[in-house]
Amino acid sequence: MKRVVQGADGAVDAVIHGGSLPWRKPLFALLGLLLLATSGLSFYSSRRLEEQVVLSPGVTRVKTLGDYFEGIRGTVNDCNVYILEGEEPGSTLFVMGGTHPEEPAARLAAWLLAENAVMEAGRLIVVLSSNRSATTVTRVGGAYPPDFSIPTDWGEQTFRLGDRWGNPLDQWPDPEDYIHYPSGQYLAYVDIRNLNRAWPGRPSGTLTERTTYAFMELIRQEGVDLFIDLHEAELQYPVISTIVAHDDGRELAAFTSMMLSDMEFNMGMEYSPPSLHGLSHREVGDHSDAVSLLFEAPEPFLDATRGKTTREQLLTGKDEFVVKAGEAGLLYESIDENGWPVDVRVGRHTSAIVMTMDSWTSLNPDQPLRARGIPLYAEVIEMGLGHWLHDPGAASPDRVIVE
Repeated sequence: MKRVVQGADGAVDAVIHGGSLPWRKPLFALLGLLLLATSGLSFYSSRRLEEQVVLSPGVTRVKTLGDYFEGIRGTVNDCNVYILEGEEPGSTLFVMGGTHPEEPAARLAAWLLAENAVMEAGRLIVVLSSNRSATTVTRVGGAYPPDFSIPTDWGEQTFRLGDRWGNPLDQWPDPEDYIHYPSGQYLAYVDIRNLNRAWPGRPSGTLTERTTYAFMELIRQEGVDLFIDLHEAELQYPVISTIVAHDDGRELAAFTSMMLSDMEFNMGMEYSPPSLHGLSHREVGDHSDAVSLLFEAPEPFLDATRGKTTREQLLTGKDEFVVKAGEAGLLYESIDENGWPVDVRVGRHTSAIVMTMDSWTSLNPDQPLRARGIPLYAEVIEMGLGHWLHDPGAASPDRVIVE
């Protein structure tokens, strides 16, 4: 094909030969295949990243969620359940991490329990990856890193990051409307894959509903007295740096909040809304005998006003855009140039758990909860989070488990 170019006087100035070049389509196809292979390899590696846990001497049994409900056995959400039993009788505490895996301090705090806690009185049940499906995907369009590494005394330990919602490869399609069971309340359609919108679940439901049903079975079969769901929240979210308490846990939450705020750091308290369904702090308390609490720590990494989403931002909690939002009065928690480092956020959770156990024991002296070995807020900050993560290579093989 050719194109004739004429000058102002009508004379032919040039003849341009054009048309498609024979090598362009194969080149673009090759580039597309290369991009597909690269992204596919990244996705495959992230989904199958092995996270190792070095079991504390206090871990006396390891079960799986499928042991409590056959309908979840063998699925991606058939997570490990770590049980720590004290020499003295007492109450049973269940601490859940990983409800929302893009809130890493919640998962890491549970990790420190599994690797360091020893119960002296009562029992502690710990789950690190309550929504394993959500650890295998990152937020679509959010440019989130798929993983992050924590420096330790023996090297680096890498963890999957994950998303707020379960992986669509594991549960699809989403409905136009998500109707919560059994309340009939309408929720956001994507929340059908949100573990903290699917309580108390049902045995014949979606993967997410079957997962929360299995956790309810764990709570009932193990006779759990106290349940704590660990979370992080953006600083623009009003329910932050607080304990959200079911009706039956208000006294316990108030006592714990008062003691923490007096001795370590400010921790507020909120009541669980009775008309908002699907959340753990409401449904666990309504559908079992357990007292139900939820802890929220600050995480600037989640704020809509944040800058570039990076691993460094996740770990340091520093973001100049979130600071400016605070200067404009748009935040519900303070932030400065020091940010909210992951060590601080994890330490808040571990100290809040220990203080809740102490408060529980004060209120229920005949059913105590006592533990040793759990690093507190000041210790996590002073020594660093990584100090409390143990080297799988130096541990006895029978005390190392793949999460």
